Amino acid sequence: MKIYMVGGAVRDRLLGRPFHDTDWVVVGATPEDMAARGYTPVGRDFPVFLHPDTHEEYALARTERKNGHGYRGFVVHTAPDVTLEEDLARRDLTINAIAAPADWDSADALCDPYGGQADLAARVLRHVTDAFREDPVRILRVARFAARFTDFTLAPETLQLMREMVDAGEADHLVPERVWQEISRGLMEAQPSRMFGLLRDCGALQRLLPELDRLWGVPQRAEYHPEVDTGVHAMLVLDMAARLDAPLTVRFACLCHDFGKGTTPADVLPRHIGHEQRSARLLQAVCERWRVPNDCRELADVVAREHGNIHRSSELNAAAVLRLLERCDAIRKPARFAEALLACECDARGRTGFENAAYPQRPRLQAALDAALAVETAPVAQAAAQRGLKGKAIGDAVAQAREQAVAAALHALHPAH
Repeated sequence: MKIYMVGGAVRDRLLGRPFHDTDWVVVGATPEDMAARGYTPVGRDFPVFLHPDTHEEYALARTERKNGHGYRGFVVHTAPDVTLEEDLARRDLTINAIAAPADWDSADALCDPYGGQADLAARVLRHVTDAFREDPVRILRVARFAARFTDFTLAPETLQLMREMVDAGEADHLVPERVWQEISRGLMEAQPSRMFGLLRDCGALQRLLPELDRLWGVPQRAEYHPEVDTGVHAMLVLDMAARLDAPLTVRFACLCHDFGKGTTPADVLPRHIGHEQRSARLLQAVCERWRVPNDCRELADVVAREHGNIHRSSELNAAAVLRLLERCDAIRKPARFAEALLACECDARGRTGFENAAYPQRPRLQAALDAALAVETAPVAQAAAQRGLKGKAIGDAVAQAREQAVAAALHALHPAH
């Protein structure tokens, strides 16, 4: 029984990058051997065990044989005679197919039968063997790695293989949970646009996210969008969200905010009247398809519907600002509104030439919300009731108090106005 460190931990140590999770492969053992040493079985599809002390994952060396569609369509074979080289052959990329003994102290100790170290040095993402084509999740994984390793290029033969997989319908068999898992992780990488660019290059984006794919080639008004192309703009917005270290909720909202521009009638281009409501409807379909978590779904809906109004909010008076806050449910959910403002800043700065521009709408609306939240509503409601007001009239009195507070806050920001 021999134990080797494999995958991302070896790759990232060689790159000098931090790593947190370590995966191990065990050669020459049976499930019974592992149980006898106190390991706990957790693998549903193949034998994986948790270490009794560290709780890290240890998988028995295995080979796989395709017997159906999708990432579950495999027959897995584990046995003590499966070699380390055979196990590494079924991995996705050469840079992830390097193994090391547990106590390795130099590259000389590595098992690297597929040239992973050379591809690390050359900054190339390359599939290990033709077995790559058997698991469509690998298309998403490679795209995610492209977003993380921004100075790596994709080997032409790997891109061709991914195109063949898409043409064969493999991407159509991806289950929603795995799509969202990989997309959400890719959104949090250093340059998310590279993930979607690669998915577009291989044809997978049209299958998985046609709402985004159709944005390329759709023009916008050049005076507002010097980059003109809506797809290009969407990628600039995503990368601005990464630059501003935005959370996943904000990055997903940025991804979806302009879906409606892909359905603008050709005779009104490059204007996009009403695209906000169309975007909101389209993103709901995406959320259903991928089973997107509610926090991402709800913020994306607010941003899709209201980003145009937030951009124009400098022109709004206190009453209109308060109505905007109410439509966004900002008084009940101020933290979510703060994220909506960040997404809108990403949108405004995700334009050619505007990368370092100020976005005064964000602090102005945040100040307005803070003022509205500072109003103590109970005394206002009590005073209104003492004047004989009831029901809606009491609510109107609270709204009036908030409007006055908002007006004072906006005046304090810009006394000349």
